[in-house]
Amino acid sequence: MKYYLIAGEASGDLHASRLMQSLKREDPEAQFRFFGGDMMAAVGGTRVKHYKELAYMGVVPVLMHLPTILKNMKMCKQDITEWQPDVVILVDYPGFNLDIAEFVHKRLRPMKVYYYISPKIWAWKEHRIERIKRDVDELFSILPFEVDFFEKKHHYPIHYVGNPTREEVDEFLDEVRESYGQLANLPYDVAQRIHRPIVALLAGSRQQEIKDNLPAMLEVARCFPDYQFVLAGAPGIEESYYQPFLQGTDVLLVKDKTYALLYRAKAALVTSGTATLETCLFGVPQVVCYRVPMAKMYGVLRKLVVKVKYVSLVNLVADREVVPELVVETFTVKALKRELARILPGGEGRDEMLRGYVEVERRLGNQCAPDESAKLIVEKLNND
Repeated sequence: MKYYLIAGEASGDLHASRLMQSLKREDPEAQFRFFGGDMMAAVGGTRVKHYKELAYMGVVPVLMHLPTILKNMKMCKQDITEWQPDVVILVDYPGFNLDIAEFVHKRLRPMKVYYYISPKIWAWKEHRIERIKRDVDELFSILPFEVDFFEKKHHYPIHYVGNPTREEVDEFLDEVRESYGQLANLPYDVAQRIHRPIVALLAGSRQQEIKDNLPAMLEVARCFPDYQFVLAGAPGIEESYYQPFLQGTDVLLVKDKTYALLYRAKAALVTSGTATLETCLFGVPQVVCYRVPMAKMYGVLRKLVVKVKYVSLVNLVADREVVPELVVETFTVKALKRELARILPGGEGRDEMLRGYVEVERRLGNQCAPDESAKLIVEKLNND
């Protein structure tokens, strides 16, 4: 069968590539064509556009690149029409992908539209549920709490297929055991400078997030001289961007070693996102912190627009506060220091958080998300 996949950012490239590998095992005759990245290209098929030509985030960048975005949208629709796949598989990235879903539904039926890693409409833009119900034939979720949201609240059946982040962490830990810990070694030039227990800093994946959150994290680091603070460099962010922030501190930087860093860390300060779940799965107690410009105004807007009680995936999966969230107006250096002290070894909040992590892992389950999804996709396509 012919599979057309669309992934619009680095995380989507990773998840889509793993899904493609699973699809090849289920369907040895699988043909792929896609908007995606290097990891998808390594699996095989034809890449039409690299996701780096699509990934514009925020109102201003989108407006600045609107002609390019519209050109890419037109190209994608034309390419799908000409190639005539059996199914279009959308991977997150809803701003672009929901328009593609609408186009296929209106113009190319009975071509199927499947959504792998559902849009986070439970957090904002809940009105998009009407477009999903109308234009998406099957939706595959990687977050267990989404089942109640889609099925109970909106009467739209979905498939919970397991969480790929858990699978990725488990695979890393298995490889570490097989390599007797060598895979989890930090770079030599960094490791030889570490003589104290490590606290990991995960300050975000975009420049604006780093600019807003890292300075406060570095200020907190000065207050804990018995620990070595190590910053995980984000993919796509040059080391030179971090240097002005780190100048005059003893905080170390590692690139492309986030899992190795978490494996060795005693605690972490983490901005919201998938990193909170990764930190949980490594069993590292954390403080979730997220600052934005104009915090007071954003705090008011958040109460009006954001529909969830928590911002971290850990708390959303657990449906209770397992990790502290210092977000917007509650984000202060004083609060960061207080909460970090509570979860360091010997802190009064550490053991309770680790018990909460066990519940999060139980709720995520043990399914292999790409394998489970591939089986369902091939089975449904064969039965239609």
